Amino acid sequence: MLCPFPNQEMPVFRAVRVLLPALILFAFSMSAFAQDAPKPAEPDPAKTPATVKDVTDAKVEALAAATSATTAAHKYSDISWMLVATALVMFMMPGLALFYGGMARRKNILGTMMHTMVALGLVGVQWVVVGYALSFGTPLIKFSISDTEVEKKNAAGEVEKGSDGKPVMVSEPIKAGLIGFSPELVCLGVSAAVGVSEDDIYGEMKIAKDKATDDEKKKVADTVAERNRFKSFPNTNIPLYLHAMFQGMFAIITVALVSGAFAERVKFGSYLLFALIWTTVVYDPLAHMVWSLEWTYADSQKVNGLSPAAGLFGANGAIDFAGGTVVHIAAGFSGLAAVLLLRKRNGYGKQTFHPSNMTLTLLGAGMLWFGWFGFNGGSALYSNPQAVSAFTVTQIAAAMAGLAWTIVEWLHRGKPTALGFASGLVAGLVAITPASGFVAPVGALWIGALAGIVCYWAVAAKSKLGYDDSLDAFGIHGVGGFLGAIVTALFVSLPLWVYGSEMLPSQFPGKTTLDELTKVVSYDMKAQLMWQIKAACFSAVYAFGATCLIILLIDKTIGFTCTPKDEAAGLDLSMHGEVGQDLGPDVDASALLTMKSAVAPPVNGSGKRFSVVIDGPTSAQLMAVWSKLCQSTDGPPSKEFRAVYPYITTVSGNKFRFRGGDPVVLKDQLKKLFENALGGTAVKTHVEA
Repeated sequence: MLCPFPNQEMPVFRAVRVLLPALILFAFSMSAFAQDAPKPAEPDPAKTPATVKDVTDAKVEALAAATSATTAAHKYSDISWMLVATALVMFMMPGLALFYGGMARRKNILGTMMHTMVALGLVGVQWVVVGYALSFGTPLIKFSISDTEVEKKNAAGEVEKGSDGKPVMVSEPIKAGLIGFSPELVCLGVSAAVGVSEDDIYGEMKIAKDKATDDEKKKVADTVAERNRFKSFPNTNIPLYLHAMFQGMFAIITVALVSGAFAERVKFGSYLLFALIWTTVVYDPLAHMVWSLEWTYADSQKVNGLSPAAGLFGANGAIDFAGGTVVHIAAGFSGLAAVLLLRKRNGYGKQTFHPSNMTLTLLGAGMLWFGWFGFNGGSALYSNPQAVSAFTVTQIAAAMAGLAWTIVEWLHRGKPTALGFASGLVAGLVAITPASGFVAPVGALWIGALAGIVCYWAVAAKSKLGYDDSLDAFGIHGVGGFLGAIVTALFVSLPLWVYGSEMLPSQFPGKTTLDELTKVVSYDMKAQLMWQIKAACFSAVYAFGATCLIILLIDKTIGFTCTPKDEAAGLDLSMHGEVGQDLGPDVDASALLTMKSAVAPPVNGSGKRFSVVIDGPTSAQLMAVWSKLCQSTDGPPSKEFRAVYPYITTVSGNKFRFRGGDPVVLKDQLKKLFENALGGTAVKTHVEA
């Protein structure tokens, strides 16, 4: 049958042509799926999924690694901060030198600054050789001033219980150190800082490590722990050397603070001897009583997870964060002892002694303020929030005290002075020092205000009481330190301390109480206040009494104060043969000044240079007369000599060279001087440019 439409494809064939390839593809696909599934491959041990135990072990190892890394990070951040803090405290020394130097009279600037700067050398060496060993060594002499309640134990070491089932409590004296000493710390020995390894001890004991018994292994482990106990300061990450250097800066600045009390009148050699003895006899024992800790090496030796306090006051709960008792009370009351035993400065109470350079004093005060952030913040011994807290309240107290002193002085004297503001801010820094790690900003405001007001009146009372505290060491450091040590108890914030130190309330170094029902630890202000008063009074009495003995010993043997003539000339020239500032004649002391023989007298003038030529007498006569005039005498030099001497630079033959002054006046004064000395010999003078 013929197709009716020869040029058209029938629909059915078109559908077959389209679907046929799809059906073939589908058939091949189904054939592939219909084949047997391939046999699974043998498991690869290296790729076998981990068991639960494997995963747990891996997590433990990862956690340990992370903890180790975190611990290392904390350790090195602590070390970094303490290095900076140590440098900041060292920076306070030139700051104190400028602060004191600017307050001294012009002729004593250098001598006053030297008292501070030389302590860096003298006490710096003493501290390394023996000071650190005495201050932070194992308690050498123990003493008890209080008791504590402890559980009673029988001969077998078991706790005895009463009829109510509770432990029987008995009183036991708290024995703690008055002074320490550890021979390992003398000269900061390498063995103490580096420690030993197990292999070293196995070798010393001649024990084969692979054949050691359990008892031998324990003995070796205990020996290693004991020998390594000095590697870092207890309860910290701070290496031995770093802690020694940080604390050494405190020792250095403390004796320098004392020097401000008797400035401008003591012999330099006597001061050096005093500084050496005082640091050893006064500072080192006080540092031990307040700051030393037990060098524990076993958990059984710790209390509440920490190495306990070893010193007398630390063990009894007295708190001093950065040196209220050890530094400021000791320095202030030692200064008071010195000024009460030593003579006053010549003219004290009869003439006004003006500070030489208040710009130096303000600059020094600023440097002290800057360095004090390391002084207080570094006393946390950690790079933690407590360091931040101490840093914060240091700033606040200094600012408040400076402002308070300025306001009181303005109201009392009619004008605010730069010296007043500088003294006030230092008083605030002194008072906040013992409290800086324990109080909140509001407490710092109160402490700063009290320090500024109380220390101002303490300094103002000096003239009424008649003692010659040259640079207000007692009025600021003694009074401010005593005040700060006591009021610390009133402003302690236990929650802030817990947050800052990252420790438990039960680990607070001061006085606390425990609620037996709730087990909540609370701060005990009353008990703390009593121990702050005891520690402050003991420090004041001990420092005062010991300093009296040291002063008397030195004064009765080699003499402590310089001669009136040396004082009149100024310590710069009489003690050091130099001048701190060469700005012209010393007018206020010219009446007391006695000259020494010199062909080329010190240059005290300024301005145009010229010469005065003397005719008539021979050069030999002129030099003989001039040398005699320059000799020290019992009375003051003549008015003609005082008029010309400050401006003379050199003398050669009959020619006298001058710098500054009125040429005509000086020519006439020189003529009168030689006419009087030569007894009527004709003398003529003329000026040469």
